Amino acid sequence: MSDFIDAADRALLERHGLASYDALWALQLEAVDEPNTERGGWSSVYRLDLGEAAFYLKRQSNHLTRNLLHPFGEPTFAREFRNIQRYQALGIPALQAAFFAERRLPGERRAILLTRALDGWRDLDSLLSGWSTRPETQRAAILRACAELAQRLHGAGQMHGCFYPKHIFLKEEGLKEDGGAFSAQLIDLEKTRPLLFGERDRVKDLEPLLRRAAVWSEAEVRQLLAAYLPAGGDIERWWRLLGARRLNKAARR
Repeated sequence: MSDFIDAADRALLERHGLASYDALWALQLEAVDEPNTERGGWSSVYRLDLGEAAFYLKRQSNHLTRNLLHPFGEPTFAREFRNIQRYQALGIPALQAAFFAERRLPGERRAILLTRALDGWRDLDSLLSGWSTRPETQRAAILRACAELAQRLHGAGQMHGCFYPKHIFLKEEGLKEDGGAFSAQLIDLEKTRPLLFGERDRVKDLEPLLRRAAVWSEAEVRQLLAAYLPAGGDIERWWRLLGARRLNKAARR
């Protein structure tokens, strides 16, 4: 795969001398968290502020994922970058890549992924804090935005695989007659795969969200399902399906 630079960010990166793999790999920055070393290599994330724009620079070495197409492994960022492009092509709201490159060195596989920072957006996890104190219209708008995001994702034939509150980012777009509106998008696309098993995969994607959003009442979950399902969808049946999966997951712990 050749190096990728998004046309919208090329001029900015060139102005700062950062439009190449070598420049971004050598850049000295402080990591935003501890390196991920779960796969035998390492993977780190850094914030990169370039005046009028902000990015997250992710670098990794020998941090590989393996599957049938890549039995000897490939950088996890390569898979995530492909999924970012797939989401864009399918019209699924998600984080945007500004740069991607990978390199093979003796005994080492490296990759860089630069994505635009979601400044002005908040992850659902933080919005769940103090949930009961939020205005009812705002809670309804957030539920609707999450439901519509899931609907677009699954309608495009994709399963996120980690549809958790910390991976759903929302931004308030101002008030409407019905009480408010939020935009929503996804991050962390590494585990995305095609929706191979229809309803089963859709339930598998939604159940972790509801389990982690434990502050949502039954009425609110049903409200989300009403917005997610097509008109006339069987909310009661989906409530049972999601409950059965939750119980099954709990029994296996």
